[in-house]
Amino acid sequence: MSDIRYPVLPGATWDLTWSPKFHTKIQSAVSGKEYRASMMANPLYSISIKYEFLRAGARQELRQLVGFYLARRGAYESFLFKHDEDCSVVGQAVGVGDGLAKSFQLVRSYGEFSEPVQNIDQVTELRVNGNLVPPSGYSVSPNGLVTFAAPPVGSITWTGSYLYRVRFEDDEAEFNRFMSKLWKADSVSLIGSLGNRI
Repeated sequence: MSDIRYPVLPGATWDLTWSPKFHTKIQSAVSGKEYRASMMANPLYSISIKYEFLRAGARQELRQLVGFYLARRGAYESFLFKHDEDCSVVGQAVGVGDGLAKSFQLVRSYGEFSEPVQNIDQVTELRVNGNLVPPSGYSVSPNGLVTFAAPPVGSITWTGSYLYRVRFEDDEAEFNRFMSKLWKADSVSLIGSLGNRI
């Protein structure tokens, strides 16, 4: 597991594919009635990035991306990825302090679904009952657990950013040359989560 970040390269298109995936065991009775068991509380995400161009000349984008892939040994080592459309929250509800508990897991909500985030980029604001908590009043661990200096009482919200923990989906990558010193990648596939399960 590495905390290195996936490189941001100019040849990436807007065609990013993002697919949440769960795992459900389904058993059907002879009567047609189904019995279902959810095997995952939080989803894994498949992410696919397309590169229209990767320059092999002076800019070295091809070498940068291929080198990053080779250094991870394909699907072996995980790394961090910033999803531009799902990387931050503003005033996200965390929980309600009862004056006893000091630690709370930071979460992010997507519609009616909330899940823990464990790769925190930064916490820019933490509030209890709308009151700003100074940075000296709490600490945040790498797994997204915020611990207050004194147990809070009331609703807790946070503002900040987070990253996905991902790995390459396959042990093989394909890059195609379409002009002199210009290459493309039709699909760089990643799989990951907002936690550290990968």
